Amino acid sequence: MKLKNTLGLAIGSLIAATSFGVLAQGQGAVEGELFYKKQYNDSVKHIEDGFNPGARIGYFLTDDLELNLSYDKTNHTRSNDGTGSQKIKGDTGSLVGTYHFGQAGVDSLRPYVEGGFGHQSRGNVRADGHSGRDQSTLAIVGTGVKYYFTNNLYARAGVEADYAMDNGKWDYSALVGLGVNFGGNAGAAAPAPTPAPAPEPVPEPEAPVAQVVRVELDVKFDFDKAVVKPNSYGDVKNLADFMAQYPATNVEVAGHTDSVGPDAYNQKLSQRRADAVKQVLVKDGVAAGRITSVGYGESRPVADNATEAGRAVNRRVEASVEAQAQ
Repeated sequence: MKLKNTLGLAIGSLIAATSFGVLAQGQGAVEGELFYKKQYNDSVKHIEDGFNPGARIGYFLTDDLELNLSYDKTNHTRSNDGTGSQKIKGDTGSLVGTYHFGQAGVDSLRPYVEGGFGHQSRGNVRADGHSGRDQSTLAIVGTGVKYYFTNNLYARAGVEADYAMDNGKWDYSALVGLGVNFGGNAGAAAPAPTPAPAPEPVPEPEAPVAQVVRVELDVKFDFDKAVVKPNSYGDVKNLADFMAQYPATNVEVAGHTDSVGPDAYNQKLSQRRADAVKQVLVKDGVAAGRITSVGYGESRPVADNATEAGRAVNRRVEASVEAQAQ
C-alpha cells in the first residue's frame, strides 16, 4: 500500500508540474499509458506465468529522451508448488529512461530502447527457503516500438527483461499498451510537395509614378533677434512661389533658439521668429490660413550649443513643403 501511495503521489506531482496548453509531441510532452503484459516468472520458483495490468506516465526531457514512472499489478498468477495453488498478489513500481528513434509526428513508428530500476513486492511466494512476501530490487531493460495514430494517441508493443538483483535471476515479459501524448512542441512537419511552377504572368504596363517635388526653407537669425534678415527674403519668396504653384499645399514654419537664456524666454523668442517668417510669406501672397507658425524653443537643436558656431546654426526657422509634380 505504501508503494502504491508513493507512486500515486509522484505521478500526480508530475502531471501538476506539466503545461497542458499545447497538444503535440516533442520536448516537454507528457505521455500517459495503460498497458497489459504477459509476465514470465523465472526468478522465483513455483510461480506460474501471469498477466499484469499497469499504467505509466512519462515526461520528454528532449524530443527523443523520455523519463517514465510505471506501476503494474501482479494478477492472474498462482503458485505451483503443490501447496494448494495459492493466488499470488503483488505490485511492481519502476523508473526508466526511454530513448526513441525516428521522427515524431502523425502516422509515425518510433522504435525505442529503455533501461532503469524498479521494486517488486509479491505475497505467497516460496523463495530463499521461506514462504511469504518476496521483495526484489530490479534492474530493467527493454525495447519495442510505438505507433502514433495522431499527435496525441499511440499504441505500444514491447518486451522487457527484469534482473532480480537479490538473487541474480531474470524475469521476462511481453506487453501491449495504449497511450495519449500531450503538452509538448509540435514535431517537424513533413515538407510540402513543391508545386508545379505557374506560368509567367504577362506583365502589365507600369503605371506612371507620380514625381514628388519638395522645397525647404532655413532662415537664420541673429542672437536674441526675431527679425528676418534681407538675405533670407529670396528663400522665403521661393517657398511662396512654390505654394502658389501648388495651391493645395499648407506649411508649418517652426521657430527655434539656441540654449542661451531661460527656457520660457526662448520659447517666446522662437514663436516670434516663426511669426516673422509667416508675415513675410503672407506679404509674398500666401494666404495666412495656409500657414501654421509654431515655436519650439531650444528643445530641438541641430548643432552643438556649446560652441558659438553651433548656437548660430540653432537660431533658425525651418519649413518644408512637398507636392506631386503637375
